[in-house]
Amino acid sequence: MAKLVNQHHFVAKIKRKQLGLFSKRDVQALFKVSTVSATFLLHRYTKRGIILKVKRGLYTLPDLLPPDTYIANRLYSPSYVSREFALSYHGIIPETVYVVTSVSTKAARRFEALGKLYTYRRIKKEAFTGYSTIRQNGFSFNIADAEKAFVDALYYRVIFREQPMNRFSKKKIDPAKALRYAALFGNRKLIAILKQTLL
Repeated sequence: MAKLVNQHHFVAKIKRKQLGLFSKRDVQALFKVSTVSATFLLHRYTKRGIILKVKRGLYTLPDLLPPDTYIANRLYSPSYVSREFALSYHGIIPETVYVVTSVSTKAARRFEALGKLYTYRRIKKEAFTGYSTIRQNGFSFNIADAEKAFVDALYYRVIFREQPMNRFSKKKIDPAKALRYAALFGNRKLIAILKQTLL
């Protein structure tokens, strides 16, 4: 028979551990229960609305929602937030971006979670750099710096033959740093367009 954990005890312990997102394995370790019991608890509390299912195997508490950037890192790993969302985050572009855009060394993917859309573009391992870890409201996440986000966004525009961005704050981007990042892609067209755009 599945071991039961009191609802209030369950929620309190998740909050105390500050688990913005948690899995069946986390529940097993936290409450010392079997796989069967953990599965039962997650199913039961999801059905009651006590916890929310973010995606298969990943859950959160309704009143302990982590930042979108943290969720993006956890939904698909390894990844870091980049491209248009990171450019908006850094104030490089004036628009508010509602799709949380990331890059990953794995295949391109997209997820809908908690009413938001998360997209991931594949990037070569050599170019999987130029990001730092930011801490916000107790949650840490990886996000590209301004120059890398700009280069990542431009790279995919070059690949898909889209126009480069024309509305952005040039003064917030270091051209030399951006060119160093662009060199990692080994794409001459990217470097040429970047020079035309920034220099």
